[in-house]
Amino acid sequence: MLTNPVVLSVLAMTILCLLKLNVIFSLIVAAIVGGVTAGMPISKTMSVLIGGMGGNSETALSYILLGTLAAAIHKTGAAEILSMKIAEWIKGRKITLLLIFAFVACLSGTVIPVHIAFIPILIPPLLSLMDKLKMDRRGAACALAFGLKAPYITLPIGYGLIFHGIIKDQMIANGMNVTLDMVWKANWIGGLAMLIGLIVSFFTYRKPREYGVVAIAESEQLAAAVKEKVEIKVTSAHLATLVAGVAALGIQLKFGSLPLGAVVGIGIMLIAKAIKWSDLDELLNGGIKMMGLIAFVMLVAAGYASVIRETGGVQHIVTAAAGMMGGNKLIAASVMLLLGLLVTMGIGTSFGTVPILAAIYVPLASAVGFSVKSTILLIAVAGALGDAGSPASDTALGPTAGLNADGQHDHIWDTCVPTFLHYNIPLLILGVIGALMF
Repeated sequence: MLTNPVVLSVLAMTILCLLKLNVIFSLIVAAIVGGVTAGMPISKTMSVLIGGMGGNSETALSYILLGTLAAAIHKTGAAEILSMKIAEWIKGRKITLLLIFAFVACLSGTVIPVHIAFIPILIPPLLSLMDKLKMDRRGAACALAFGLKAPYITLPIGYGLIFHGIIKDQMIANGMNVTLDMVWKANWIGGLAMLIGLIVSFFTYRKPREYGVVAIAESEQLAAAVKEKVEIKVTSAHLATLVAGVAALGIQLKFGSLPLGAVVGIGIMLIAKAIKWSDLDELLNGGIKMMGLIAFVMLVAAGYASVIRETGGVQHIVTAAAGMMGGNKLIAASVMLLLGLLVTMGIGTSFGTVPILAAIYVPLASAVGFSVKSTILLIAVAGALGDAGSPASDTALGPTAGLNADGQHDHIWDTCVPTFLHYNIPLLILGVIGALMF
């Protein structure tokens, strides 16, 4: 199994990322490693990589335009007003701010399904306040990752309904009858594991951490404004910004298009003169600066996933894993979850991994004797494992985009490693326990 192209590729990506090689370069090198070790000519590997990048083209465009919308909102001063309000609410309590982050992130995937679109709008203006509180941003990354991930694992609402539907449909397609309500009745174990990880992160990152002096100076101004209760004047530009935000959300929900929603939001701000026509170049540059890296990482990640699938290495892993199980449920559950972690770490999305996992897990689980609920939980948790901590996952890329707006938050060591440790360990443990319990 150690010579399997998927294993070698994921190991290469992980090691290179931990050595702080840029994520895009790490993905490209890992794709070449996977393709070459699978016997694919390097020219074909690069062709598959580039051809597969289109799979995330809409997502990449969404991030650029949402970054532009965030820059426009920031220019009107509306984000600063929100920052002052939040500063008043938390009254210097770091734990309250972390809970706000987790709560808003939960809303972003359920009742207000904007996913990570809120991060470049909400987080950058709050960095100065976080620095004043000497908050460790790794804790903030964990809080955001919890809200982005736990709801879709647990609740059949918003993105969760899509995720649960994919699990149901793929299990049925592979010969196991499942109803939608059976999915959430099994997946609560995964939500509990995520909650445990969030609580642990509060203690892990409770100690003060110092950041840059510029941000601290800005935070002192914000703190002074809050302390003096400076009157906040709501202007027509702020009202236009509110209308633009609501319109962007409405368009997304109506037409299922984040790029269209962002364009409409920017258009409304232009018509209302909240921003100037001459500012568009500056705002687009700001959007690219804020979200451009994520957009390109998502493009390359889609290409990398195509290479991983093209190698055929996943099926060889399954064959090897089946031989290791020996009919033992404890060993089987552990191996299946670790297999899911490996595959999802490479592909970077639990949603896209479920069809691969279901084709593998349904026959394996039936052969070992797992119940339907146990099989559902194993598929869901295995898919979610790599999503927390994968350098190519938007669950990690989103928080980094906001927390690194001032260049003081490392994607790998400050987002990926903390979220990987705090969520994957309890997911593995409770996933195995739940599979044996059902």
